[in-house]
Order: sequence, then structure tokens, then C-alpha cells
Amino acid sequence: MPLAWRTVGALALLVLLMFGSGTAAWRWQANSYGKLLADQTRLHAADMTAINNAAAAQLRANQDKRLALEQRLSASEQSHYKELSDAQTNQARLRDRLATADLRLSVLLDANDSAGGCSMPATTGASGVVHGGTRVKLNPALAQRIIGITDDGDSGMIALAACQAYAKHVSTMQ
Repeated sequence: MPLAWRTVGALALLVLLMFGSGTAAWRWQANSYGKLLADQTRLHAADMTAINNAAAAQLRANQDKRLALEQRLSASEQSHYKELSDAQTNQARLRDRLATADLRLSVLLDANDSAGGCSMPATTGASGVVHGGTRVKLNPALAQRIIGITDDGDSGMIALAACQAYAKHVSTMQ
């Protein structure tokens, strides 16, 4: 029996050594994988930080571009508004002067035009102070209508210039 006990003892010792070495290998492997996972987590966090910083920088750059565009458009809008306001003020003054007979509109006639059916003298008389060809004064109501039409035209031209400037600013911003 002593040999049997030795065999059992040797087998038990062998089982304990195998179990202990397996446990040790398992612990070593878990420690190794833990370090590897920690390194991957640290690298992933560094990559995410770099991506976030790049996105934030791009967002700031886009916001700065937008702010600059808004400021340019605001300045352009103020300039066009002032131009439109000045043109309207000038047209109002002109209409007022026409209404009070302080100013009269006249039209230069072509003395060589025979389509009108009446011949006009090519030169002005001694009583006139207007130099040039023959002129005819317009009716004040007709003059008011003409001024209204030119006012609308001026407003349209100023609005067109404002639209073109806006389109130019926006298209160059890309």
C-alpha cells in the first residue's frame, strides 16, 4: 500500500500542479489582455479627442465665415438702403418743386422732324434764355407721372444692384 499511497499522492500533486499552473496561466493571460484592452481604450480616447477637436475647429471656422458674411451683407444692405432712401428723397424734392411750379420740365423738339405736321423754328427767339433747340414745357401732371416712372425705375435699379451684390457675396463664400 505504500506504493499506492505514493501513486495517489503523486497523482494528487500532479493534479494540484496542473491546476495551479493553469490558474497561473489564466491569471497571466487575463493580466496581459487587461493591459491590451487598457492600451486600446487609451488610444481610442485619444483618437476621439483629436476628432472632436478637429470638428470643433471646423465649426469655429464655419461660424467665423458666416459671421464675416453676415457683416458684409449687413454693410451692403445698409449701403443700398441709404442709396434707395437718398434717391427717394431726391425724387420727393423734385415732385415738390414740380408741384409748386418752382421747376418746370421741358422737352427738346427736333426741328427737322416733319412727322409732327407743324414746323418749328430751329432757333430760339430773343426773349428766351434757354440755349439749344426749341423746347416745350410739359403739363405739371404729366411731369409728375414722368417723375413717378423714373422713381420706380431708380428703385428697381437700386434693388437689382442690391440683389446682385448679395448673390456675389453668397457665391464667393463657398
